[in-house]
Amino acid sequence: MDQKTAAQVLDRLQEEYPDARCALDHENVFQLLVSTMLSAQTTDKRVNMVAPALYAAFPDAASLAEADREQVEECIHSIGLYKNKAKNIIAMARKLEEEFGGQVPADRKLLMSLPGVGQKTANVVLADGFGEQRIAVDTHVFRVANRIGLAHAEDVKRTEEQLIRILPPDRLTDAHHAIIFHGRQCCHARKPACDRCCVGYLCERNGL
Repeated sequence: MDQKTAAQVLDRLQEEYPDARCALDHENVFQLLVSTMLSAQTTDKRVNMVAPALYAAFPDAASLAEADREQVEECIHSIGLYKNKAKNIIAMARKLEEEFGGQVPADRKLLMSLPGVGQKTANVVLADGFGEQRIAVDTHVFRVANRIGLAHAEDVKRTEEQLIRILPPDRLTDAHHAIIFHGRQCCHARKPACDRCCVGYLCERNGL
């Protein structure tokens, strides 16, 4: 797929999903960071269900850094891997307090130096928290991009690199949200709804 076709794919996806945006409820960058960390291997909907109680008890890095792990686990116990996630978000908050004055850094390398923060989480925070143009490759973006031909890669890192090369640089964040929505609502992992796909005529899966 060339850049012109990739832009057409993005146009159609944005027409189909005009309200595509970050689905994690948050009031500030700190909450966005924590919620994104919690969203690994679970749904944004599930995270949004536990987040209000978590942020009511621990509204900032300072309070979370001093939190008792069992208290945090109690707040998030209904999501997957809650014990490990509780450990990570507390460790992350402590490092924020110790090295960044409790403030989330607007730098990918620094973000990824935080416990439990990987490339996808860092990109989400930079895009939706700081307004940078970033393409965060989660399971939906990885699957859809490689399925329809926006990328041809076997891992997340190469998928991100290829998407950055082929997509308009000023639309990377929009692409991230639109592709996620398409993955959730149409281009499913097991049974993609190709018969109603808005970009089916551009999809390499169809040999077009």
